[in-house]
Amino acid sequence: MAGHSKWATIKRKKAGVDAARSKVFSRIIRELTIAARDGGGDPAGNPRLSLAIDNAKSNNMPKDNIERAIKKGTGELGIGQSFEEIIYEGYGPGGVAYFVEAATDNSTRTVGEVRHIFTRFGGNLGTSGSVAYLFDQKGIISIPADGIDREALMLEAIEAGAEDFSDDDPDMLEVSTRREDLFAVRNYLEENGYAIESAELQWIPKTEVKVDESTALTNFKLMSNLEDNDDVSNVFSNMKMDEETLAVAEQL
Repeated sequence: MAGHSKWATIKRKKAGVDAARSKVFSRIIRELTIAARDGGGDPAGNPRLSLAIDNAKSNNMPKDNIERAIKKGTGELGIGQSFEEIIYEGYGPGGVAYFVEAATDNSTRTVGEVRHIFTRFGGNLGTSGSVAYLFDQKGIISIPADGIDREALMLEAIEAGAEDFSDDDPDMLEVSTRREDLFAVRNYLEENGYAIESAELQWIPKTEVKVDESTALTNFKLMSNLEDNDDVSNVFSNMKMDEETLAVAEQL
């Protein structure tokens, strides 16, 4: 869990602040629009929208952008782009499984681009269900570690209904929850004074695959290219993200 977060941090630093922010804003805008479309524009009665708004604020997205995305989803701005949520599953080099979330207004374009990226790096796009059984969907709450009493946070998180707590990353603490408990645990911790960096659903591998350095490097390139695609929201894999493997990412 922490390894995947560290890889995301490495990639953001390499991408540059402006480019990374543009990608993050694009992903958040789509999530705000879809959440508002499916559950209405009132965050008090729409947990998914509430989480999306919090993530938008934590990434310093302007208020006008947030409101415009919500109104786009509820139809207040008239007919606009209609996004469809799609899951792609596949395998990379070394048998590494991939679970890819996308939001697109043209599924034919997106599947072609995703398939091309897999093929380019020696992987293959699979059928629906081909890797889903290797992952569990969990709520992941990230909290900046600076000044935090780790034991107190762990106890409060468990009290709120969290499943696990990780402090492997010295900069970011992670609380994991069941899918259905994410909203409640996030609210509880926030009400108790914790600054939430992000709170989102992630696909966590049940088992991880350890690969050699060359294979890890190719998988990192595959991962990076998938994440750079405009339609891709999130990329999850079961490649083992230990310190040795993450060091390979520095070669990119």
